[in-house]
Amino acid sequence: MSKQKLIYTCVECGYETGKWMGKCPVCGKFNSLQEDVVELKKDKSLFTTNINNNKVITLKEIVYTSEQRISTNIQELDRVLSGGIVEGSLILLGGQPGIGKSTLILQVSQNIGLQNKKVLYISGEESVIQIKSRADRLNVNTQNLMLLSETNLGIIQENIKNILPDLVVIDSIQTIYNPEVNSVFGSISQIRESTNVFMNISKGLNIPIVIVGHVTKDGNIAGPKLLEHMVDTVLYFEGENHVNYKIIRAVKNRFGSTNEIGVFEMTEKGLLEITNPSKYMLSGRPIGVPGSAITCTIEGTRPILAEVQALVSQTNFGMPRRTATGMDYNRVVMLIAVLEKRVGMQLGNCDSYLNIAGGMKIAEPSLDASVISAIASSFKNKTINEDSIIFGEVGLTGEMRAVSMAEKRVKEASKLGFKKCFLPKANIETVKNNFDIEVIGVSNVYQLLNNIFE
Repeated sequence: MSKQKLIYTCVECGYETGKWMGKCPVCGKFNSLQEDVVELKKDKSLFTTNINNNKVITLKEIVYTSEQRISTNIQELDRVLSGGIVEGSLILLGGQPGIGKSTLILQVSQNIGLQNKKVLYISGEESVIQIKSRADRLNVNTQNLMLLSETNLGIIQENIKNILPDLVVIDSIQTIYNPEVNSVFGSISQIRESTNVFMNISKGLNIPIVIVGHVTKDGNIAGPKLLEHMVDTVLYFEGENHVNYKIIRAVKNRFGSTNEIGVFEMTEKGLLEITNPSKYMLSGRPIGVPGSAITCTIEGTRPILAEVQALVSQTNFGMPRRTATGMDYNRVVMLIAVLEKRVGMQLGNCDSYLNIAGGMKIAEPSLDASVISAIASSFKNKTINEDSIIFGEVGLTGEMRAVSMAEKRVKEASKLGFKKCFLPKANIETVKNNFDIEVIGVSNVYQLLNNIFE
């Protein structure tokens, strides 16, 4: 009989150790070490392939051909995948429970099935009856979609080899069980070994495989570092339960850019593409109300307009509250300090609440100018011109610093009917104003606040 060894693996970063520790020494997470039993025997993979023929060749001898892609016929998803699903690739799709991962996969299966390509959908969580019920609701009726409810990796492997589909979906990787690994369902060892087998299958048979992964309470895929290193593409499904729109973001892509995002709206008939996120985000915004400023952020190569809201009110306590939703809290505190020091605005006895409408999250510095404008608008109880858009980075001395892709932001604002654009003066030269919008450059926060109010 083979010997067994007890190891502890960090579910956050994949660090392994022979003893339990309360804190992972690599990622610093507490109580993240999970117990695993590993058999000390020669590794025998369920599926082995001679991918590179074990022959050493020079770089010059390699003949490169462009990747063959399968279009999902979902424009927003193809954008994130840089054109479609690459044949022979291994894709990891992560997201919170109920966010729409299985819904999206079924819609992709429908579109690929209509291209006369075979799709094998393997579910370890639902029965085929449950999948059929959801497929009927989503109007998925292609004859090329095959279903299998199975968790045993050996049986799954045999079915893939026999059917040779054009696309395989594994929903989800945490439910797959490798009988050669002496560990419980969903453990790090099971996830790692199962993913390794699927990687060999995808490369050996040139079949793209989409793996669905659950997320931890922190929003990370369980065992993220292990899986992210093994797969070719990592997609995260983002969105709050109370918000209809969802975002797909690529955090790793060996075949394209990781800067693009796809925006969807969850409806009764499934996920609906939002081709103009700016218009969607600004729908229902208040007109003539202090504390509201419109900004333009860049997600990948796509400009998106969003509304920054601020509420500043007198506090009855000694310590004023600072709350930021959808933006960096420390950045907001810094901008409030800039307003106090450089503009003379007394906010030390006021509570300040900041929010990006619609539940969107923005991290880039171009948000600074709109945050300062919204705070000043609420504090002074003055309304910002409803046809104005504001963006730019703010420094500690109150200066307005240039941002990237300024012309693309101005173009997006003009397309949605805005008449004025306040941006850093350093960006004026880079903007060829061929649009129906007045571009106003400002050098510092003081100039900005003197021009934005009605």
